[in-house]
Amino acid sequence: MLTDLLKKKSSQILDRWLELILETYPADTATLMKNEKDRFMNPVGRTIAEGIKVLYDELLLGMSGEKTSLALENIVRIRCVQDFSPSQAILFVYRLKGAIRDELAADLQGDRIFQEWLVLESKIDDLSLKAFDLYTKCRERICDIRVQEMKAQRDQALKLMARSGTKTMSNDQ
Repeated sequence: MLTDLLKKKSSQILDRWLELILETYPADTATLMKNEKDRFMNPVGRTIAEGIKVLYDELLLGMSGEKTSLALENIVRIRCVQDFSPSQAILFVYRLKGAIRDELAADLQGDRIFQEWLVLESKIDDLSLKAFDLYTKCRERICDIRVQEMKAQRDQALKLMARSGTKTMSNDQ
């Protein structure tokens, strides 16, 4: 029963979910991400909208590991480089619960549907944990990249110092 309702109201739930996610951004950014449909003018908004659609479909169809992970990773990677805290970065997953409650509040009253809702909430929580793991890996990669950049800059500086030291010594003689 719940799955049928979720399929029937999928576009409203997805729209609401996107709105709730966009609330985590500054107002002008959220407006751009919501209104700009060109994927080249709005790659972040497009990636998030496409990603949440995949995640929603996966929740309804049974979550294949690869599709789910790729969609999560695409969104988490964006939020990771935007310097969201870990909790803010994965908040988008939890916002799905609110979107479903907003759209299906009256329908979630029955005992059977409520039990199905509890199962779905557990799946959403599992998505959150996967998102957190992906966020952590992404932050580790960013740190590794920064360390490598600093090492490269240090090596370059040492080379420049060695060259200038050699020129100074030969000019003095």
